[in-house]
Amino acid sequence: MSGEVLDTAALISWPINRMESCLVVPSQREELIRIAPEREVVVNAANLVWMVPTEESVSKASRLAIETGDMAGLSRVDLDLLALSIGEKRTLVTDDYRLQNIAEKAGIDWITVSTDGISKLWEWELRCVACKKEFPNPHMPNKKKSDWGECTDCGSQLKLRKKK
Repeated sequence: MSGEVLDTAALISWPINRMESCLVVPSQREELIRIAPEREVVVNAANLVWMVPTEESVSKASRLAIETGDMAGLSRVDLDLLALSIGEKRTLVTDDYRLQNIAEKAGIDWITVSTDGISKLWEWELRCVACKKEFPNPHMPNKKKSDWGECTDCGSQLKLRKKK
């Protein structure tokens, strides 16, 4: 099948012919150069379709990511890939469990590159590690996926945890 939206894991792992006519976002180029610069030549030869997701699809992807609590663990590239998949109604190819979780919630088909993938939907909550106060889920991707700030009540670290 062609025309899937490819996560960077696929750009790193798949052969050129498997990536033919698949969709990617421009922000992945920088991510790929940082993670696997040797793959840039392969990706340039792969006849990929470089697209920017619409604002409407980014808004929808953001709402879903906030609902599930996955937004805090996403990068901007992740959010753009999810939005492109939603907007173009294409299968998302990713090993990222958060992206799989949101795609599942959105009713978007997904396949993995090299992992088993998720087996059920998860929802996340942002809580203080000390006093357990719950905070609203972040509304934007976080560059430092493990740094969600401090509790306004006690000053302890906030952690993203699976809802029970």
